[in-house]
Amino acid sequence: MTKQLSPLYVVPTPLGNLKDISERAREVLCSVAWVAAEDTRHTAPLLQHLGSPARLLAAHEHNEAGAAGSILAKLAAGEAVALVSDAGTPAISDPGARIVARVREAGGRVIPLPGPCAATTALSAAGLEDDHWLFYGFLPSKSGQRRKVLESLLELPYTLVFYEAPHRVLETVADLAAVLGAERTLVMARELTKLFETIQRLPLGEALAWMEADPNQQKGEFVLLVSGCPQGRDDGEAERVLKLLLAENLPVKQAAKLAAAISGGSKNALYERALALKG
Repeated sequence: MTKQLSPLYVVPTPLGNLKDISERAREVLCSVAWVAAEDTRHTAPLLQHLGSPARLLAAHEHNEAGAAGSILAKLAAGEAVALVSDAGTPAISDPGARIVARVREAGGRVIPLPGPCAATTALSAAGLEDDHWLFYGFLPSKSGQRRKVLESLLELPYTLVFYEAPHRVLETVADLAAVLGAERTLVMARELTKLFETIQRLPLGEALAWMEADPNQQKGEFVLLVSGCPQGRDDGEAERVLKLLLAENLPVKQAAKLAAAISGGSKNALYERALALKG
């Protein structure tokens, strides 16, 4: 008879404020033999704060496959493991999905705990009225690839949710405005639950100047939420007009401007689309 594996617990940890740890998360982290952490140096103070005797092992994006094997061995030996990321819920734009998949494939039990998540925390305070939202996570680091992804999201009538790091946030906000259109609403949620938490709502076209005016607004971890494509807009008609104008050999900039005036579409988005069509 095959011995049953001990459970793997997926445990959300606070985004910043330690008071956000749930009683159940505290209980699990203090009772398991091992905690698999994205960064053991980051998680060690949390375990010390909780009084947890659990031992730490590293499970980050560069060793996730190997860490999965180590975790399975511990579960097979009867030692329960808790999986955590640096902040929020594991496996959501953080390591963890491969480990969960391996444990499930081996017939192990995965027990998820509800808790902090930067995306839903930001959404709850955004006040964006789209009926649905789409979580993308981190966009590509290079502008060309990033703009290509944004073009694929251009027509979706959903609130778009992105994560971004401080060293790329200005470039990303510039690309969001250029591709999605200056008229859409951006909600920038920065350093959620921490001392310098900022939740700012403004037109996407004004966001870059606002951030550049205050270097403090360029620091920390970001959730960027962009309102969905207005449902009344016919982007198919806008593209049809744009293609006709380009076929007449009009310059890209002029074609985009005229197509926007005729169709009511976004001039910036049509300019990006014209460049893509020419390319």
